[in-house]
Amino acid sequence: MSSPDQRPAAFSTLLRTASAEEHEAAEHSSFMSDLLGGKLGVQAYTDLTGQLWYVYRALEAHLDTLAADPVAGPLVDRALLRTAAIERDLDHLAGPDWRDTLAPLPATEAIAARIGELAETWPAGYLAHHYTRYLGDLSGGQIIRGVAERTWGFERKGDGVRFYVFEEIDNPAAFKRDYRAKLDAAGELMDEVERRRVAEECKRAFVLNGAIFGELGDRYPLSA
Repeated sequence: MSSPDQRPAAFSTLLRTASAEEHEAAEHSSFMSDLLGGKLGVQAYTDLTGQLWYVYRALEAHLDTLAADPVAGPLVDRALLRTAAIERDLDHLAGPDWRDTLAPLPATEAIAARIGELAETWPAGYLAHHYTRYLGDLSGGQIIRGVAERTWGFERKGDGVRFYVFEEIDNPAAFKRDYRAKLDAAGELMDEVERRRVAEECKRAFVLNGAIFGELGDRYPLSA
């Protein structure tokens, strides 16, 4: 048994530190760097938004079942839901018929399939993707929103950037603290092997998200 000063790190800390390298690689992909640098056109932003639609449909497809799970359930919060906001953005960005032409990239299909598999078979692993996406949206996603508003003239927190606007969350900083506390509580329900498995899935989540950015980068090579 561990002595008091040898207690394992909080679960949220474990996930953050274990996936730091993969997080950094995804965040600083050439596509995201060019997008955030204002070097790409609005079509690249639109395509990113379209790919995210598939990711969030997968994340939000099994909420009723997941809400009853002792590990994942406390983290399931309908204030986080993004699918409807993405659809509203795509109506604005690509017109009402966007579903007729939108198609998932291979990397998008891979992550959506993985999320769906985990939601049905391993809720603790699903949490790795839940954490990676939603906490990222509440943090770095706000930088993307600001860049999009400045670069392409979207109304502040309006159509085109509603994906990044959490209207039901009044205090994002407090929400994130509470989320991490719930994540730590979920980790208390796991043994060390399971905690490490989830940390590995968190690393995989960043790699899978980064693969989407990589394929979008191939579609939008910077020519200037």
